[in-house]
Amino acid sequence: MNPDARIYVAGHRGLVGSALVRRLQGAGYRALITRSHAELDLADARATAAFFERERPEYVFLAAAKVGGIVANNSRPAEFIRDNLAIQTSVIDAAWRSGARRLLFLGSSCIYPKLAPQPMRERDLLTGPLEPTNRPYALAKIAGIEMCWSYNRQYGTRYLAAMPTNLYGPGDNYHPTHSHVIPALLRKFHEARRRGDAAVTVWGTGRPRREFLYSDDMADACVHLMQLPDARFDALLGSDESVSGRFEPPLVNIGVGSDVTIAELAALVAHVVGYDGAIEYDHGKPDGTPRKLMDVSLLGATGWRARTGLEDGLRSAYAEFKATQADA
Repeated sequence: MNPDARIYVAGHRGLVGSALVRRLQGAGYRALITRSHAELDLADARATAAFFERERPEYVFLAAAKVGGIVANNSRPAEFIRDNLAIQTSVIDAAWRSGARRLLFLGSSCIYPKLAPQPMRERDLLTGPLEPTNRPYALAKIAGIEMCWSYNRQYGTRYLAAMPTNLYGPGDNYHPTHSHVIPALLRKFHEARRRGDAAVTVWGTGRPRREFLYSDDMADACVHLMQLPDARFDALLGSDESVSGRFEPPLVNIGVGSDVTIAELAALVAHVVGYDGAIEYDHGKPDGTPRKLMDVSLLGATGWRARTGLEDGLRSAYAEFKATQADA
């Protein structure tokens, strides 16, 4: 991507998209294209097609999605599969029709089977049942990977899917019930410290293991991938299984390659926030997948690795939370 390349970041106000915009601006890209949901509803295929025809982006980062934690996924499954399918279908098809040179489709580690071997490799996709609490969202993202794969096969596009592990950082959603685990814990421990609560209750047993990636590191990895020379980028696009006989989706994991238990995470969040009360666990609430650790060797072979440690990232995220929450 040259500095004057027309680059569209879909979903630029979210955790992922805002990090991508910061990274691209910091790298000197001058022709970024963004639209808010009020300006462009990406679930509207006609409006999306007209936008692409008018703007003609050369590179597309597809970070727009309906996202949420266990509660949101469990309570609104129809919205998660419907809205995500509509968004990605509109954008991927419009990108092809308008001649975009490359597209990076952002997903989630929940695409992998609930009991996938650890760490999870790209070829573990579609090898077993999904975690039921977020299956609608995961299936939508799997469909997006297949769309990239199918368009590459049929139309010769160069669309790559990148699956980040669990993300946190500036621009996160700190809703009390509809957020992911780190922003939920930051808010919970922050409010408990302010009230002087003797104990904080965390969902589940605390035993599941999770990997966490700072959002700015994720954005750096995505820009790194899109900046790869043609031969290195094309090598990540997999193969046509009907020809090669190999299951090689256009898929790259993005992560740090290490994980912690939820109990270890909760203790670290309490330390960062300055909460010194007790931490209790509600065993009646779901744990989700037992472990989700990414194999990041494919990405590592391109010369990239994460730089932000978990405690440093949590401190940055907590500072941003306090700066942006009116009642913090």
